[in-house]
Amino acid sequence: MSPGRFTGLVTVAGMLFLWLPLLVVVLFSLHTTASLSFPFDGFSLRWYERISESPEVRAAARNSLVVATSTALVTLVLATLAAYGMSRSRSRWRAPLSLLFFLPITLPGLFIGIALLIAFSRLEYSLSLVTVTVAHLVYVFPFFFLLARAALERLDPALEEAAADLGATGWTIFRRVTLPQVWPVLVGAACLAFALSFDEFIITFFVVGPDPTLPLFIWSSLRRTIDPSINAISTLLLAFTVLLFVVTFALTSWGERRRRGTVDPLVLTGAQEPR
Repeated sequence: MSPGRFTGLVTVAGMLFLWLPLLVVVLFSLHTTASLSFPFDGFSLRWYERISESPEVRAAARNSLVVATSTALVTLVLATLAAYGMSRSRSRWRAPLSLLFFLPITLPGLFIGIALLIAFSRLEYSLSLVTVTVAHLVYVFPFFFLLARAALERLDPALEEAAADLGATGWTIFRRVTLPQVWPVLVGAACLAFALSFDEFIITFFVVGPDPTLPLFIWSSLRRTIDPSINAISTLLLAFTVLLFVVTFALTSWGERRRRGTVDPLVLTGAQEPR
């Protein structure tokens, strides 16, 4: 067997290993009966109708949307400012600070969850969706920071220097020169932060209060019984997450293509040449 064919077979086997269980979940979310084993008796949307009528599912989904949206928006602002400062700084503390920003990626979610639970307990702060949002912010911040900093460091510094020479202020340079070139990457990174927050379970398990998120609701439901309604919820969650990752990839790719184009600093800044 040639090396190319062997590599292709290994790739196909790996894809089947990853996706076949997910396809089985999707298949049995459309089963007419409550059976989760073959033979497959037919297709039905009854389980999707059941979860759409369930107030518990709607409440859990609403909690996840609130937490994920808040996390994505706060991360968008804070991580963008941090990435911009780090990419433009020449301080000797730049490397240590960047390492601290990336540190949560290297830590297990179990460690982060326990550490935050202890911190909230010491502060005597009641667990709620606010604590979940703070925990998710710690978790997703490094991913956004990594993408935003990479996008900012690839920009041509001559554009910002030209805008400064034309009299533009620091805020004007950021708003009219830098931001138009990197906003697709920032929006894509925000979508990624939303998806990571929406699906997070381990950290959420330690810091959640009386209002469960959707992953916590799925886990608690699995402890009682397993029926195709859980498959239906998982299928919708999978489709939503895949959609967000596709949007992230499309925006970051489009932003990279735009960055490689020619940008006129006079047009971007709105600055006028001195008379």
